[in-house]
Amino acid sequence: MDGQPIPVIIDCDTGVDDALALLFAVRHPGLDLRAVTCVAGNTDVDGVVRNTLTVLEQAGAPDIPVARGAERPLLEPARPAPVHGVDGMGDLGLPAPTRTPVAVDAVTLLRREILASPRPVTLIPTAPLTNIALLLRTHPEVTRNIERIVFMGGAVATGNATPVAEFNVWHDPEAAAILLTAGVPITMYGLDVFRQVVVDSGEVHRLRASGEPGTRLAGELLAHRPAHQGEPTQAEEAGGLGDAGAVCAVADPQGITTRLLPVEVSLAPGPTRGQTVVDRRPGPGESEIHEGGRERALVDVALEVDAGRYAKLYLETVAR
Repeated sequence: MDGQPIPVIIDCDTGVDDALALLFAVRHPGLDLRAVTCVAGNTDVDGVVRNTLTVLEQAGAPDIPVARGAERPLLEPARPAPVHGVDGMGDLGLPAPTRTPVAVDAVTLLRREILASPRPVTLIPTAPLTNIALLLRTHPEVTRNIERIVFMGGAVATGNATPVAEFNVWHDPEAAAILLTAGVPITMYGLDVFRQVVVDSGEVHRLRASGEPGTRLAGELLAHRPAHQGEPTQAEEAGGLGDAGAVCAVADPQGITTRLLPVEVSLAPGPTRGQTVVDRRPGPGESEIHEGGRERALVDVALEVDAGRYAKLYLETVAR
């Protein structure tokens, strides 16, 4: 690190935890948020654009370009996530944004901002990977100015959209498979670490009582994200950081433990579709011995996280 902020672009489907990620990225002094691109996922793409502009406005962010992207996955219809509320962002009743998106589409904005950056960009997708797949297939030259892709998606162990598939990858498995062939370093911040970073109820209450709009919004969003999915929601209970943890991992990579492992996405129809198959074996098995090895992407897979460290980092940053 040379002390200069890391240029980052977030590709999101602003629901609740994408909003938490945006609030952190805008306020962390070590990050230079150059653009935000929007894709269908937690809610429809027009709702994602509205929510993204709303968060940036509430946070008092500078005039960061926001672009509308893909309104459905590469092959399948969009399947929104009802856990984020009707508006995709907790139904908090926030005022409509006065900001507007830029006149170009997400892929065009991604290409423009990546190639124009004086330093290689870190891409942080916290959403289905449709926009990123379209970018890589349409403008493969962008990879020369991408430092790393840190994506929130996948799971080594247990899924959430299905028993084995995480929502972002499950929503567009083909796009995730394309991402893994990008030819740049990739970090997978999956459900194994995603669920662990929690802000306790006292801190959530303190954020909600803040007179500063962005800090207060962080508290309201955390209150809508129960730390333990499926349990009854209490207004003041602890809240999980979710997607925001992937942005913390860019600002402070020492907070996660990763291993470089072969990863592939299951594309076949049926119960494993969308699974990220992570090979943690010490050596080849009978399948490879009999059929020969096949090429699989090597990915830095996050296996452990210092949850307290990231919760503290988040709170210090959003309360700036």
